[in-house]
Amino acid sequence: MELRLLVTFEKVATLLSFTRAAAELKYAQSSVTSQVRALESSLGAELFDRLGSRIRLTEAGERLLPYARRIIELNEEARAAVAGAEEPAGSLTVGTMESLTSYRLPPLLELFHHRYPKIRLSMRPTLGDETRQALRDGTYDVGFLMEPMAEHPGLETAVLIPEPLVLVAAPRHPLASGRPTLTTEDLAAAQLVGTEPGCPYRDLFEAELKGVHGQSPPFMEFGTIEATKRGVAGGLGVALLPRMAVRTELASGELAELDWKPPFQLHTQLAWREGKRLPRHLRLFIDETLRVMREQASAER
Repeated sequence: MELRLLVTFEKVATLLSFTRAAAELKYAQSSVTSQVRALESSLGAELFDRLGSRIRLTEAGERLLPYARRIIELNEEARAAVAGAEEPAGSLTVGTMESLTSYRLPPLLELFHHRYPKIRLSMRPTLGDETRQALRDGTYDVGFLMEPMAEHPGLETAVLIPEPLVLVAAPRHPLASGRPTLTTEDLAAAQLVGTEPGCPYRDLFEAELKGVHGQSPPFMEFGTIEATKRGVAGGLGVALLPRMAVRTELASGELAELDWKPPFQLHTQLAWREGKRLPRHLRLFIDETLRVMREQASAER
């Protein structure tokens, strides 16, 4: 089996798209299709089911995928060893979420862009359950989680930094007009604004309110944190968001922090598959992430 064919197969299997794989590999789509067919021919088995415009791995493809990833990792390690490993190189697929990518990770991403240009980072926006499963399956090399501290079977995790949550509203909102400490019961009649279900702080907030009021409260849902903040600033309701995402708006007075303390705590964590052999560039990514996040934690105390 040619390494080139395995690299193409692994990219298509990860993205489940010939078009997106061609774009990332900088091939014509016809080249990606012909390489996959050549690999299928050499193995005597179909690797993908073609379902109209969609594809999925066959049983043979599922069996091949972990071997393909192992061969690609070994190839990258061998190249680094022969070259003397003076400059780390390789590719990493990183699971993350919008709030972390936008507000927590820029210093880390800038560091790798400038100091380690031969390490290619592909950021995949997913939420907790999906990220954890992708790590177990080997689709992601490493993933960021923002959730309560817990052990996850099949994964190793490193706790990076606590993520305080704040309830925010427009400065002229009734709940922001000099009221004393709010209770969960005080939020019963409030119009709630939030991101989509599956977001960890949205789900925990909803569960807390449901526990008090006996039913899930309605949310006006926005697709992104930026859209959520704009809705809150426009007076559409209140929202529970990570403090890191609203620091600028709180400092400028565009948003007001309400005096309600959530009864749960989230931490940003880094996770990878338990027992996974960590190539040099992945070990470096983990070490640098720990260092950068420690610096952020110290600055925010």
